[in-house]
Amino acid sequence: MAAAGVLLRALRRLCRVLLFLSQFYILSGGESTDIPPYMMKCPSNGLCSRLPADCIECKTNFSCVYGKPVTFDCTVKPSVTCVDQDFKSRKSFVLNMTCRFCWQLPETDYECSSSTSCMAVSCPRQRYTANCTVRDHVHCLGNRTFPKMLYCNWTGGYKWSTALALSITLGGFGADRFYLGQWREGLGKLFSFGGLGIWTLLDVLLIGVGYVGPADGSLYI
Repeated sequence: MAAAGVLLRALRRLCRVLLFLSQFYILSGGESTDIPPYMMKCPSNGLCSRLPADCIECKTNFSCVYGKPVTFDCTVKPSVTCVDQDFKSRKSFVLNMTCRFCWQLPETDYECSSSTSCMAVSCPRQRYTANCTVRDHVHCLGNRTFPKMLYCNWTGGYKWSTALALSITLGGFGADRFYLGQWREGLGKLFSFGGLGIWTLLDVLLIGVGYVGPADGSLYI
């Protein structure tokens, strides 16, 4: 029994030494455990035709006819696995798509950055340069990130109905202008009793048609 106990302790020590050596081997670079960043987007054993663009490499042909169906020969990137319609593992496959550049895609196929530094309520309506990125499952030609001029379309939380109600009920005291963040005009209406009623009536019409908006240049909600 004593000999068996000694042997068991020796085996435990040996296992600890082997575990330590294996971890040291990995940390020293003997075995790479780095996962490519694109693997986070690549489903395992999914359909090859449904893989995101970051998971595959295709031989594209830019001389195709715009708007026409086209096929490209594609291969999956290292460490990526996918299957065909018969659930057979593939490394290369044919991708069917429409011939068009990424910036020609419909707005539903990409996401763009927003801006809160432009005037959404102005004449003419202002635009800003947005950085747009194509959605992962959408395939297209050219750069998947591109600039695009978009109309200012953001809101600061001001309600049109609230502004109109304040203009009708308390417009003579400048409450509508104060609500919209236009405190100078609000003070002017307050001390002039709504411009003797004329300014009040004008503001009801201007707010009603949406000509007068929030001071920060945002849209009503």
